[in-house]
Amino acid sequence: MTDGSTRYRVMTVCTGNICRSPMAAVVLRDRFEKAGLGDVVEVDSTGISDEEHGSPIDPRARRVLAAHGYPVPEHRARRITRAEVREQDLLLPMTASHARALRALAADDDVARRVRLLRSFDPAAPQGGPEHLLDVDDPWYGDQAGFEVTLAEIEAAADGIVEHVRAELAGDEGRAPADKTGRVR
Repeated sequence: MTDGSTRYRVMTVCTGNICRSPMAAVVLRDRFEKAGLGDVVEVDSTGISDEEHGSPIDPRARRVLAAHGYPVPEHRARRITRAEVREQDLLLPMTASHARALRALAADDDVARRVRLLRSFDPAAPQGGPEHLLDVDDPWYGDQAGFEVTLAEIEAAADGIVEHVRAELAGDEGRAPADKTGRVR
C-alpha cells in the first residue's frame, strides 16, 4: 500500500502496458472516484512484457479516452514484478494468456485467486467456455476504431469491478465464488 488511506490495490495488466491496461486503469479510476471509493482504491497498470518499457500510452488510446471525457495522465509503460503480483488485492488481466502469466508469477494459490479476467465482470460477456472468450480485444494492430471497441469492452466491465471491490471492502462473505475463469457464479 502506498499510503495510509489506500486499503485496496487493483492492477490492470496487458502485454506492453501502452494500450489496454492503461486504458482500463483510467476508466477504473474514474468509476471508483464516481462511486466514492477513490480515496480507498488504488488503480495501476503494468504489462507482462518489458518490450515497451518507458513508452507513453499509445496516442490512439489517448485520443479515444480524451474523446470520451476521461483525463489521461502521464504514463510510462513497465513490466509487473513478482512482488507487485503478491501486493495486489485484485489483478485484472486483459487476456487468458496474461492471466496464465500472472498466475505463474503468483507462485501460490491464494495470490493466484486474485487474478480475474477483466471481462469476467461484464454481464454481457460470453458465459462458460474457454477463458480466451473473455479476452479484451487488442487494438494495437488496427486503426482508431479498434480502440473504440476496446474502450467499450472495458467500460462494460467497469461497474461490475466497482461492485466487486465494494463488496470486498465491506467484507461481504456472502458473495458468490468465482469459477476458474474468474467469472462470478
